[in-house]
Formats: sequence, structure tokens, C-alpha cells
Amino acid sequence: MQKWQQKLIVLIGILLFSTVPVYASGEETKEAGLHKERQTNIELIDTSQNIKRFTYDSGYNFEYPDAVRGIYVTGNSAGSSRFETLLDLVETTELNAMVIDVKEDNGNLTFKPEEGSPYEEIATNFIADPKGMMDTLEEKQIYPIARVVVFKDSVLAKNRPDLSFTQNGEVWVNNKGEAFVNPFEKEVWEYNVDIAKMAAEMGFQEIQFDYVRFPEGFESKDEQLEYTEGDYADMDLNNVKKRVEAVTDFVAYAREELSNYDVDVSVDIFGYAATIEETPGIGQNFSRISENVDVISSMIYPSHWTSYFGIEKPDTEPYKLVTEYAKVENEVLGALDDSPVSRPWLQDFEAPWLYSGPTKQYGKAEVEAQIKALYENGIDEFLLWNAGNTYTENVDYMIGK
Repeated sequence: MQKWQQKLIVLIGILLFSTVPVYASGEETKEAGLHKERQTNIELIDTSQNIKRFTYDSGYNFEYPDAVRGIYVTGNSAGSSRFETLLDLVETTELNAMVIDVKEDNGNLTFKPEEGSPYEEIATNFIADPKGMMDTLEEKQIYPIARVVVFKDSVLAKNRPDLSFTQNGEVWVNNKGEAFVNPFEKEVWEYNVDIAKMAAEMGFQEIQFDYVRFPEGFESKDEQLEYTEGDYADMDLNNVKKRVEAVTDFVAYAREELSNYDVDVSVDIFGYAATIEETPGIGQNFSRISENVDVISSMIYPSHWTSYFGIEKPDTEPYKLVTEYAKVENEVLGALDDSPVSRPWLQDFEAPWLYSGPTKQYGKAEVEAQIKALYENGIDEFLLWNAGNTYTENVDYMIGK
């Protein structure tokens, strides 16, 4: 073979197998062939950045309210006649949002996904017509937030003990009979984020992750239970720090995975987490979680505090409790370079377990006291919790505004 023939073969091979870079010019993409030397006004695409035209569009049009003022809605309420009552409450007051269970406390979906979904077996039919529900919320411009319970999951723990915590060969449960799955296991992360993506595709504008933590009191159980530590096993950190890393990393992972869905990401967190560097058992670091979310929702129910702020019986002094908490949270969030929206959970229920005599009743005055305390401390958003979705009537949700 002549040398010129050998060179020709080499040249053809280069033309056939060379990687051809892709460039962006305005809204168009162009292929640059090897024979073209001149390009003008072009720049390499940064593939680490999301391209707007690839963002998922559910087809719904919701406007973010002036400030979210919402209520919690179970799947059962959302799929029953109770929903009409709750819609009326929101429409006739200054409320404007609903936090609706998509994956509830036991680990079940509250609706049936499409046939063939890997989540069919954990699905209930509480919400028989999810599209109809979303259409109604859009029509009434009620801002929809999907609640996804993450690491408290008795269903997944039972089906996959290897993803849970075990003791003597059995899945460990707390004193309420609830099982948790393991935040160290990235398969659990993927499982929950895939559900969150389904919620985004349904039209929810925000994914609110709840129970983003290890079981309560885990600092006294971490050496007793059997579980894996995955990628965290070889980290040169103590058990408390490992738990904080796992929980924080899950939140960062979830936000990144949902970045193409044009939804906000929020996390429910214990209020007391804002008052300490990090929780020793459950793995929540308030500042680090806050740095990885769009919204932080502290559960600051007066009934859930001890005499933490020098208030002997916080459940009886909702205004004072919320005021003292808000001061602490404002300081913590104020120290961050990019702080999220603060949207605390407020108490609209009684706590009979605290009393040997008559229980402190939570009505109009008590709910308004909490809201007023938030407003006075520059916190304009809030959510109301009542497990049975029975909310106090005639509340002025703009009191003091």
C-alpha cells in the first residue's frame, strides 16, 4: 500500500470517529463539522446548568400567593366530601394553600399511580380522581403543596427489612408501633424522590418532605440496632455527625433531582433544632438543611415544648412561645448567605396528654396569638396543623397586619 493511501485511510478514520462538539448560538444548536474553521458568537453549552426548555411542565398554572397561609389535608379528606368543606374554608378566608398528603405516615401513596408503576402495591385509593382535585385547586387558585413522608415508613420497612433497622432479626418499631427506614441507604433516597417527581408531574408546586430524620432518641439506640451505614461507614466522624451528613445529603440530593421540575422544595423540621447546633439523635442540623431548601417549616406547636424558653407551661402561652422561638430562628436564618422562606407549622389542636385536669382549649384566640407573634417578628407565612383537618372557625389570619 502506498504511503498516500495509508494517510487517506487515517484521515477518513478521523472524520468518521472524531467527537463533534455541539455549540449553542441564541436559541439554536449547531454541529461544527471538522472542515469548518470559522464560528462566530458561539459558546460551549454548560451541561451542568439546567436548560429552561427541558424543564417539566405539568400544564397547570398556579401563582405563588402574596404569602402562603395554608392548612394540612389528609388523603382521606382530599378524596371525600370533607374536601368541599376545606375548600370553602380557604375560599372564604385569607387562607390560600393546602398541604396534601401524597405519601402518608405509614408509607402508602394516597392515590393510584398509572398501571405498571413500581408504587402500585403501596397505593391506596383515598384520592380517586387526582386530576379532578388538581383542576379544582387550579380553578380556585389554591396553592398546592405535596407532603411526602420520607424516613418514617412502616410499609417499606416491612417489605424491605434490609433498608430498615432491625433488632433480634425483627424490624424495630418505636413505642407507637411505627417503623423507620434507614437514611444512610441511598436506595431509600431514590424511592422517595421518585414519588416526589410523580407529585410534581401531577401539578403540585412544592414538595414538602416530612420526617427527614432518624427515629427520635436514636442516640440511645444507635449501638443496639442493626443497620447499614452505606457510604458513611468509613467516614472519620462520630455517629452524631454521620447522621447529620446523611440527612443533609438527602435534602441536597432531593433538591438537585427536582431541579428540572420547577417546584420548590421544603422540609418540616423540629423547632428545637434551631436552638442547638445539631440534634444528637435524629440527625437534623437546622442551618445546613435550611441551606438546601426553598422553604423551611419548623414545627413550633406550643404543646411540643418543655420550659425551653423559661415558659413553665408553653401550651398555655402560645403568643409568648412563638415570639421567643421566632427570635431564635430569625437569628439563625439571618446568619446564612442565602436563607429560605420561613413558614412554620402552628397549632390548631388540643394536647390532652399534658393535663391531669381540664385541657387547654385551642380556639380563635390561641390560633391568632401564634399568627400575631409571627407577623410581629417578620415571618409572614404559616401552616396550620390539625390531624383530623378540623380547623378553628372565624380566625383572623391577617391579625395585626
